[in-house]
Amino acid sequence: MNFSLIICTYKRPQALLTLLQSVKQQTLYPHEILIVDGSPDDFTKEMLSQHSFPNLKYFKVEDKDRGLTKQRNYGISRVSEASEVVCFLDDDTVLAPTYFEAIIQTYQDYPEALGVGGYITNEVIWQHVGVNYIAKVNEFYYDGWKRKDGSRFVWRKKLGLDSDEPPGCSPAFSHGRSVGFLPPSGKVYPVEQLMGGVSSFRKTVFESFQFSTYFEGYGLYEDADFTLRVSKVGQLYLNTAAQLEHHHDAAGRPNQYAYGKMVVRNGWYVWRVKNPNPSLSARFKWHAITLLLTGIRATNVITTPKRKEAFTETLGRVVGWFSLFWKAPRV
Repeated sequence: MNFSLIICTYKRPQALLTLLQSVKQQTLYPHEILIVDGSPDDFTKEMLSQHSFPNLKYFKVEDKDRGLTKQRNYGISRVSEASEVVCFLDDDTVLAPTYFEAIIQTYQDYPEALGVGGYITNEVIWQHVGVNYIAKVNEFYYDGWKRKDGSRFVWRKKLGLDSDEPPGCSPAFSHGRSVGFLPPSGKVYPVEQLMGGVSSFRKTVFESFQFSTYFEGYGLYEDADFTLRVSKVGQLYLNTAAQLEHHHDAAGRPNQYAYGKMVVRNGWYVWRVKNPNPSLSARFKWHAITLLLTGIRATNVITTPKRKEAFTETLGRVVGWFSLFWKAPRV
């Protein structure tokens, strides 16, 4: 299958170089690589001029096309007619050598798949414990594997607010468990959501869907919005054998206050994309979980050395929550 790779980047030339070097080592190489650069400087362009990567095309976007969702749509509009699959990668990821081979094989094994996601291996420690394991309150167990549960999920369990859907699927009150809660089993799992920076889709999907420009700039949760909409018309999968690492690069990220507001407002938007008319119970749970997570983040002012970041993000979350009552996002 012909496939294209789109990498949207912003002021991360060194991280991008590391990713492209891992792409170069792939057992299955992209038929084209589109770099969509939103950087206001030319450091990324200069870096690429000093290295050679087959099939690479570079695009420098202007202000009107800058921002993650806009840059993705820009790249999609320039994909080769011959491509059958379009892959997306964050510029701070590093691929295992068989990443693309596993992704494309999934489309061949599951012809109905509209999208396939990859699996991040370096963020969580899992332990295989077999069947019939009873997890402790501070553990999450799934398909024979367990991992440590953070305080936010421990409290949600205690308060009866944990997700009632499998990982990668969104409950009626949103706030589900992401695909990061799927274990490294080597299996392929059906999901409703994929992480945008490690995703792929059949090219035909983009005849009906685009990434929403509601998500400006950094674009937090833009992937949840897009994949929840696509999953309403067809099946998505996550292949845990398509492995890569995500090395979070702080460059190009918003300040913590803006991030806190995004967490709440963008989270509300994604919830209403999946459930435009939620029940009273779902409404109560969404707001209860949002306030619980805000309270837990506030405790980081005392429990972590990054007190200023914790305080400003908490303030952003609070302002974001109150803003929903006088100016909620339009879905």
